[in-house]
Amino acid sequence: MSTPSTLAIRPATPADVAAIVTLIKALADYEKLAHEVTGSPDDLAAALFGPRPYAEAVLAWVDDQPVGMALFFHNFSTFLMKPGIYLEDLFVQPNYRGQGIGKALLIYLGKLALERGCGRFEWSVLDWNAPAIAFYQSMGAEIKPEWQTCRVTGETLERFREM
Repeated sequence: MSTPSTLAIRPATPADVAAIVTLIKALADYEKLAHEVTGSPDDLAAALFGPRPYAEAVLAWVDDQPVGMALFFHNFSTFLMKPGIYLEDLFVQPNYRGQGIGKALLIYLGKLALERGCGRFEWSVLDWNAPAIAFYQSMGAEIKPEWQTCRVTGETLERFREM
């Protein structure tokens, strides 16, 4: 596996929103969850670059084409009493996989976590995604099977207004 010599990784800018949306849709297709992509480019732009950014993104470029992304945000560990970085999504276009681009994105974020004084860098992986699990383990990630994701969205989340 050799990283393309023209690989560049950089933080996303407002001009990159369309490219990020394209990558998000490609990720959703890969995960067979395209029907769950309901947000708009404007929603993404506001979340990444609005008055109160809620997330950040970095893009991987090869030959001036966006071929991968990592979208992340800060969380906090009460036990470590330090911030952390939570990787929401890592995606590399299928025809660019196996070239070290995903590894380069993870290394970029790991270094960013250290620069920002974070105590940990974490993410989730779908249990059926054996190639991703193997890749993450090869990078030293510990899979935490005892932790289950809890999620409240849509109408269920709206019910919290009435509680």
